[in-house]
Parts: sequence; structure tokens; C-alpha cells
Amino acid sequence: MALAAGCSSTKGNIDPTAGWSAERLYSQARSDISSGNWSDARKNLEALEARYPFGIYAQQSLIDQAYVNWKDEEPEQARAAIDRFMQQYPNHPGTDYMLYLKGMITFTPPSAILSNFTRQDPSERDPKGLRESYEAFNELIKRYPDSRYTPDARKRVAWLVNTIAENEVHIAQYYYERGAYVAAANRAQTVVTDFAGVPIAEKALYLMMLSYDKLNLPELRDDAKRVLDKNFPDSKYYKQGLDAPVNRWNPINWF
Repeated sequence: MALAAGCSSTKGNIDPTAGWSAERLYSQARSDISSGNWSDARKNLEALEARYPFGIYAQQSLIDQAYVNWKDEEPEQARAAIDRFMQQYPNHPGTDYMLYLKGMITFTPPSAILSNFTRQDPSERDPKGLRESYEAFNELIKRYPDSRYTPDARKRVAWLVNTIAENEVHIAQYYYERGAYVAAANRAQTVVTDFAGVPIAEKALYLMMLSYDKLNLPELRDDAKRVLDKNFPDSKYYKQGLDAPVNRWNPINWF
């Protein structure tokens, strides 16, 4: 019985792809990708990279590993595949795609799916991923202005700039509400100076005005008010204050 169990265990560990050529491994991986079988696709691509580390199939396996891990919501593994690719093949024709994919990994993290239910503003999430996404897309735009992926990257960068600016304002308001008026004013000023033209600059200026008033700095307060009134006549924040009206249709607000 022990001998039979041992034989069974040995058979179970046999790799069905042992002896396969690089071409056959890659063909099977592509078939797995087409069917959405991310787990088997990953195994075959990793085997291809390990057994045939040189040549065109090894290069393509890294590109596909990054894609498969992204689709399978494994951002760290996807990023690792991209980093290996960039180090080993810095001048590869597919570098623009890898930069685009690197931006996509943190552009829509798995946790963002919940925002469809909670209606959480993306700017309220951790900005680290948003900044990483911005840096990757920006590098793509600068290095490959004529890439097929650049037009879409430009649109995403515009959204990211606005969202990152909104995050800065969320932090400024957090500081203000806790009496850290210097920190609040500095955060708000960062939005005005570093993110010119974003809509949230209106709230940033209002926060600056409130913070300087609390700090008993009338000149700076009046300067902020003057800029606010010039750029946003009849600002809505004079009436509603810092907090936006509550959305009663959001189930989270029912409790």
C-alpha cells in the first residue's frame, strides 16, 4: 500500500509540459489567455521563461505574464514582470505597451470595484497608486509621443491630475477640521500652485481663506479671498461650506 501511494504521488508530480518546445509552451499559454484561464496561462508562461530564458518567446512571455497577472488582479506579480522586462529589454519595441500596462495596474486597483456600490470618490483612496499610475503614463507620453497607447494615456493623466489634486484638498480639510491650520493652508496652497486649472482649486482657495483667518493672518486671508472671487465668482462654498450635500440615494447614508 505504501509503495502504491508512493507511485501515485510520483505520478501526480509529473509535469505534463515536460519536454515541450518554447513554441508549444507559448501556443498553449496563448490558448489559455484566450479562454481566460489565467492560472494555467501563468504556469506555462513562467515555465517558458525559466526553460528558455533567451529568444523572442522569452521576451513575449514577460509581456504576457504582466497582462495575465493584471487581469487576474495580481498587481505585485504584474509589476514584477514589467520591471524584469524593462531591465532585460530596455529598447524593446513593446516598451510603450509595458509602460501603459504599468499605469493601468494602479489606475483601477481591485478595491476600486467597491466604489461602484459605496460611491466613494477615487480621490479619497490612498493616493500612492494614483501617483504611480501618473508617473508610468507620463513616462509613456514623454518617451513615446507617437505610440498607439499615448492618446488614451493623455486622457488618463488628465483625470489623474484632477483626482490627485482632490486628494490633497481632502487632506487639507482633514487638517483644518482638527485645528492644524498651518498644515491645512500649506496643503491647499499646493493645489493652487502645482495643479493649475483643476476645478477643486475653488475649494482649496476657500480652505486657504478659512485657515488664514483662524491663524489671524488677515492679509493672507484677504489675498486668498481675492483670488477665489476673481476665479470663482459667487463660489458655492460661501453658501454650503466645506461639506458637500449628502447623497441620500447612497445606501451607505441610510444607516
